[in-house]
Amino acid sequence: MAKKGKTHINPTKKIFVLDTSVILYDHDAINNFHEHDVAIPIQVLEELDHFKSGNDTRNFEARSFIRLIDQTSKQQLISDWVQLKTESAGKFRVILNDQPLKIDAEEIFGKGKTDHKILNAALTLKEEYVNKKVVLVSKDICLRLKAKALDLHAEDYETGKIKNVDELYAGKTELSNFPESIIDEVKKNKFIEAENIALSAKEGNHFYVLKNKRKVVNVFYNYALKTLSAVSTDAIFKIKPKNIEQACAIHALLDPNIKLVSIQGNAGTGKTLLALASALEQRREFRQIYITRPIVSLSNKDIGFLPGDAKSKTDPFMAPIWDNLRFIKDQFSGDEKMTAKIDELITTEKIAIAPLAFIRGRTLTKIFFIIDEAQNLTPHEVKTIISRAGEHTKIVFTGDIYQIDTPYLDSESNGLSYLIENAKNHPLYAHITLQKGERSELANLANALL
Repeated sequence: MAKKGKTHINPTKKIFVLDTSVILYDHDAINNFHEHDVAIPIQVLEELDHFKSGNDTRNFEARSFIRLIDQTSKQQLISDWVQLKTESAGKFRVILNDQPLKIDAEEIFGKGKTDHKILNAALTLKEEYVNKKVVLVSKDICLRLKAKALDLHAEDYETGKIKNVDELYAGKTELSNFPESIIDEVKKNKFIEAENIALSAKEGNHFYVLKNKRKVVNVFYNYALKTLSAVSTDAIFKIKPKNIEQACAIHALLDPNIKLVSIQGNAGTGKTLLALASALEQRREFRQIYITRPIVSLSNKDIGFLPGDAKSKTDPFMAPIWDNLRFIKDQFSGDEKMTAKIDELITTEKIAIAPLAFIRGRTLTKIFFIIDEAQNLTPHEVKTIISRAGEHTKIVFTGDIYQIDTPYLDSESNGLSYLIENAKNHPLYAHITLQKGERSELANLANALL
């Protein structure tokens, strides 16, 4: 039962109660609350025990958290408060099955559900530490709403979230009344020194549309080289850019100095198609082309529960990638030699299309690596993928931050938004946001009106 009349050492400190969704999002979450204390209901450990087996990222997060708690507690009992990493950090403990004296979430919302037991754990702490603010932290919106209905403070886990996604870096700036002489020089030479040219947003690589009356030139500013280069609108692998943003994307994808690229845009803007066409255009420069996408699990089950072999399990999830590859192949319908070459690339696995979990653990050396639907990744997953890059590897993330299929991610907390915000000033990185849908007028109608 909850104890009354406890002594409170520091009334300004808070107690944050974390649920399972937070741990599966970031296994190091307990170390991100500064001087405040962190508590984990025993039910969270029970749920993590079910998640610890498997090759999915959430399985990795569960295992990492369990090891972290084991290392933190050492010989101490975790039912008591245990000091976290540093003296300036707060303390940690596991809350056992105590029942709150005043408000019982299970009596109100129903018995037997883990979420309601987690609510009771937080309510128990609120009664025990009456002079401290107890806050439930969860990625589950419904659980947060239930907590607030019980007069319990609740909030989302903010670490890694983008504060204003509407102002997320787009990668391109339009400059009017730009000196005509510079526009003419870029058009003539295609490549000029830019150290003394007045440009906004010069902290990283960036695309510009330079205008002066009727004169227009599209350029890429390379931060490391301090140069401006003209952006070509030529076709690659018979795929021609249909707007300036697509041309910018191709420029970044073909630039050997850019090792990390992200392309963000609505469905039908050509993200995956451009990335795949660029990879095929440079197929001789790389040992292999990997194209992958995260598989959003159904009902907390891995794809292993589906019938059939690995290919039959994953083909439905990989279908959009195969569709793009088929579209490129159709551009060479009269060229038997090239269509046979594309088939050979697939047969010999020069082009490898597989779910992200199947590629995990490989060393990515001299690989052109495309990660589609990257908005369904967590920030930690994005970091893990990039950290596996070996020499001469290029990594491309594509996705739509407003079309997320993972329950506990949103436009502010997904890995693609996190990458765009945090990598935008790095000299190895380039980003472009595609605005215009090019799939069909009918598809554009859906995006614009429905």
